[in-house]
Amino acid sequence: MARTTPHDPPQASPHTAPSTAPHDPAHPEDEPLYRRIATELLGELRDGAIPPGERLPGERQLAEHFGVSRETVRQALEVLRRDGLVATDRRGSHATLKGPPVETPAALTFPVGARYAGRGAKARATVSWESPPPGHAEALALAPSRPTLVHRYWSASADGRELRTAVTSFSTIALVEVEELARYRDRADGTTAAELRRAYDWLRRAGLTLHHRDTITRIAGTPSVRVTRRVHDQYARPLEITELIVDAQQDALVYEFTLPAAV
Repeated sequence: MARTTPHDPPQASPHTAPSTAPHDPAHPEDEPLYRRIATELLGELRDGAIPPGERLPGERQLAEHFGVSRETVRQALEVLRRDGLVATDRRGSHATLKGPPVETPAALTFPVGARYAGRGAKARATVSWESPPPGHAEALALAPSRPTLVHRYWSASADGRELRTAVTSFSTIALVEVEELARYRDRADGTTAAELRRAYDWLRRAGLTLHHRDTITRIAGTPSVRVTRRVHDQYARPLEITELIVDAQQDALVYEFTLPAAV
């Protein structure tokens, strides 16, 4: 996801800005920063990163995400509100783009094991373009040391007792056939925040049937388990592999299921 320079130029009030819609600027090179942020945010809404009706991240998170001030974020949101693309109530702002929300069963959250851990919980996700971890290249049919898109996820409960880490590597096939994933290559520097929560929906919208195989094993001498998820399509082509480490006490378990492509 592209980051905008954190140095905000002088900004005009959103109430006196031109009436041009954020997705159709008359002079992009002369646009105020808040309008450029509005355009970027609208692009992410349309990509499905935040489906219709879902809450947007808070102003502070959006400011960090785009590398601008909270005031710039407020002005950008105001532009989208005036165009009816974002609505705000007492619980915050949410997307209002037309189209039904995409339902994602809890078992299909990306990455596997990612979930809200309660008030005060912390989580972060980044992407990088690098050689995948040991074992991932072979699983994805990649040549040794060949770089690919690698997603890293970390979360902890408010009390710090529940810690989860996950590393996902994507195959060349996934990056070629799924435009939303391919866009991350040029900005995958290992520090950019990653919004891949809809990764499985993107894969399905590309016409792929997803076959998951999750293996859960205990890590000897520790209270943790390792969950290894492998996903391939209807042609048995590998799409991604994820390794999740989570504190738990479970026996080994393997289960499989298949999702049809989106219609």
